[in-house]
Amino acid sequence: MFTCTLDYFAAHTQTILKAQIQHEAAARGQIQYPQQGSSAYPQQQQGGSSALYPSLNEYMGLQLTPEFVQQNMPVVAQGLFVALVQQNSPAALAGLRFGDQILQINGQDCAGWDTDKAHKVLKQADANNIRFALRDRPFERTITMNKDSQGFIGFVFRDGRIKSLVKDSSAARNGILTDHQLIEVNGQNVVGVKDDQITEIIDAGGRTITVTIMPSFLYDHIVKCMGNSIIKKLMDHSIPDV
Repeated sequence: MFTCTLDYFAAHTQTILKAQIQHEAAARGQIQYPQQGSSAYPQQQQGGSSALYPSLNEYMGLQLTPEFVQQNMPVVAQGLFVALVQQNSPAALAGLRFGDQILQINGQDCAGWDTDKAHKVLKQADANNIRFALRDRPFERTITMNKDSQGFIGFVFRDGRIKSLVKDSSAARNGILTDHQLIEVNGQNVVGVKDDQITEIIDAGGRTITVTIMPSFLYDHIVKCMGNSIIKKLMDHSIPDV
């Protein structure tokens, strides 16, 4: 957890959304594979060890059914989360990222707040001195993988959502799971980025690829009040300084 001070952050209060976990799991439909042939991902092979997993319902002895996730996923995700950070904004310059949880605003605990309450507090605050206490992206995981000899890392995604894994691939071995959303690739925010652009980022990323992922149900809850056009046009997708 860290505290940051933002100048004129009140102008960007629309970047904060309430993300309260609901006890429900959407029924999973049949997997729809994206178009194959991308240089980043192998085409489905007939036989052999490259067949795609349609899902990963069993992982390390656990049956990852929707019911299991519903019963065992902590409900501590209730709270305020950062859903949009604009490039070169005070929020971006202060280091806020998609998925950060806001614990306090100017010393006031945010537990139980809704979006209207947060907006009200921000509008009443001194625009040149707003302090946030944050929990650093509590529900995201960062995973590093290596491309194989053909340049593949071993997962298929659609609209940024991981749909299937390739058997014995680096993605499968290192803990990538289906029904998770791609948030970053090699440190670059890819929320709202088109699939072909994400593939280009992966292709250009060298042999080692590091991705950050988030459970899809939580991602959907954070962005549900924002239009796709807002995410694509306003979100900070700049390439991080190395």
